Amino acid sequence: MSFQAYLDAIENTTGKTPRVLVKEAKERGFDAAEVKVSVIVDWLKDEYGLGRGHAMALVHVIRKGPTIDAKHVGSTGSHRDASDTLWLDGKATRPS
Repeated sequence: MSFQAYLDAIENTTGKTPRVLVKEAKERGFDAAEVKVSVIVDWLKDEYGLGRGHAMALVHVIRKGPTIDAKHVGSTGSHRDASDTLWLDGKATRPS
């Protein structure tokens, strides 16, 4: 599953775009370096029913922004993505 597919699945589960969830996390102070990953994962699990893998994908975006490692771009592996920049504004608005 690509990183973008994880974000799309998160949107399906929560009904919220990744950008909205990142904003909520920042409002809670979860983007601070001293906040443990487990705190963010627990919040996403308790509030939105996300599993660990999906929560960890969102943790990456909360902490590091929408850019991912270019090694996955255009690769043939299971975590391949078309771009090194993830779309956070919802799958319905993603350019094709």
